[in-house]
Amino acid sequence: MSFDITGKLIDKLQTLQTSEKFRKREFVVEYQDNPNSMYSELLKFQLTNDRCEMIDPFNLGQEIKVSFNLKGRKWVKDNNVTYFTNLEAWRIEAVGSANNAPAAQSIPEAGEIAPQGNDDLPF
Repeated sequence: MSFDITGKLIDKLQTLQTSEKFRKREFVVEYQDNPNSMYSELLKFQLTNDRCEMIDPFNLGQEIKVSFNLKGRKWVKDNNVTYFTNLEAWRIEAVGSANNAPAAQSIPEAGEIAPQGNDDLPF
């Protein structure tokens, strides 16, 4: 299942190479579900492998829309069980002024069909 959220980019962390075949990069978005509230949420998203550079064109303080999937994993070490939940970003786009905003950055999920531009359908 896919979700979208819009907020302000407040941090971009460095890419971490965790193994020969896996790397990840995290970024943080400040999200406020109620504009009248003085409280906001700081949400950390994860980009993996060929998606790590997707956040590069965006500036700190910029409003962005993030499309993401929820991912959950179980990890067992020395008979201790730990559960992880990640927000896996797969698309990032600028919100607001199109004049100074970078284009949307996305890479299709496995099994997802990438858009092929304009089609000739009348609807």
